[in-house]
Amino acid sequence: MGSPKIVVVGMVVVVVLVVTIGGVEVMDLPPCEFPAIYNFGDSNSDTGGISAAFEPIPAPYGENYFRKPAGRDCDGRLVVDFIAEHLRLPYLSAYLNSIGTNFKHGANFATGGSTIRRQNETIFEYGISPFSLDIQIVHFDQFKSRTGDLYSQGNSDRDKLPKQEEFSKALYTFDIGQNDLSIGFRKLSDEQLRAAMPDIINQFASAVQHLYEKGARAFWIHNTGPIGCLPVATFYILNPQPGFLDQYGCIKGQNDMAVEFNRLLKDRVNKLRAELPLAALTYVDVYTAKYGLISNTKNQGFTDPRKVCCGHHENYDHVWCGQKASINGTQYYGASCATPSTFISWDGVHYSEAANHWVADRILNGSLSEPPIPITHACHKNPSL
Repeated sequence: MGSPKIVVVGMVVVVVLVVTIGGVEVMDLPPCEFPAIYNFGDSNSDTGGISAAFEPIPAPYGENYFRKPAGRDCDGRLVVDFIAEHLRLPYLSAYLNSIGTNFKHGANFATGGSTIRRQNETIFEYGISPFSLDIQIVHFDQFKSRTGDLYSQGNSDRDKLPKQEEFSKALYTFDIGQNDLSIGFRKLSDEQLRAAMPDIINQFASAVQHLYEKGARAFWIHNTGPIGCLPVATFYILNPQPGFLDQYGCIKGQNDMAVEFNRLLKDRVNKLRAELPLAALTYVDVYTAKYGLISNTKNQGFTDPRKVCCGHHENYDHVWCGQKASINGTQYYGASCATPSTFISWDGVHYSEAANHWVADRILNGSLSEPPIPITHACHKNPSL
C-alpha cells in the first residue's frame, strides 16, 4: 500500500499516493511529457557541437552504433542520447551545427572541452573549448529569441523549431565541470583548486538562475564523475608511489577533488531550491554510478577499466583514437578494438556506448537522484527538500 505525500505541481499543492518500486519512490502523478530537452555540457554530452565548430571527430568514432562518425566522442551513444530515448524524443541536434538539424524537440549547446568557468587558452593548446557555460547560455538566449522571431514571421522552417510556450515545459540538463577540474590539475595546486571551486560552482548556479528567469522550470543536473579513474590520468605514470592509486587503479587525489566539487555542487543546488521557488531541481549522482561500474567490472561483463578500446597505448607511446603517428619509424593507427561493448573506456578519456548505457540505466530511474524520482517525473517539485 502506498503512502500519501504533498507535491507541488505548477502552483497547485496536491496530495498524491507514493509507491516504492525497487527502492525508488514513484509518485502517482502523470509523467511530465517533456516536449524538448535543452542540454548544456562538455564532451560527455556533446552530440556534434565541437565537430561543427572545428574539425569533425573522425572514424572510428560513432561506428559501433551510427556506422559513421556522429559528432560524439564515443563509439556510439552518450548518456544524453539514452535520456532522449527514455523520454521518447529524437536525439538532440547540436546548436552549432547548421546542416540537417531539427530543433523541434530541443537543442544541444554542449561542446567537447567546455568548462563552467572561462579559460584563458585556445582549443589548439589543450583542447579546451571556447564555448564555456556562460557562452552556451548566450547561445540559448539567441536560440530562444530567434525562434520567436521566426515563428512570428511565419517562417517556412517553423516545423523544425519549438513553440515559445514549450520552453517552460522542457527539461534542462547539465553535465559539466570535469574540464574545470582537469585544468586545475594541470595549472593549480590542490589548495588553489579547492579555493577556486566556490567560484566555479557559483558560476554554474548563475547559469541555472538565468535560465529560470527565462522561464525554465525543470532541471536535471549531473555531478562530475570519478576523473581519477580515466585511463588518460595514468598514461604517463608507470611507477606510482604507494597509496597514489586506489585498489581499482584510480588516482585518489583527483577523485577526492571530484568528491569535494560534487559536495559543493549539491549544497548549491539545495540553496537554488530555496531561491527558485517554482523550479524542480534534480541532482543526479553520476559519480556513484560510474565508480560503481569501475569497481565491479567483471560482474557487469566488462574488461579491466584501465584498458582502452580505441587507440594505441603502450608504455609512453600513445596514438590517439582515429589518429596516425610514427613511432621509431613504424606507422601506427589508433584503431578500435574488436569488442567495444566489453570496454568501459572508449578512447582513454570518454566512456564507451556500453558503459554510457549502463550508467544511464542506473540514473534515469531516480535511484541516485535527490529527490529520488525518475527523469520522467522530473518536472514535479518536492517541497520536502
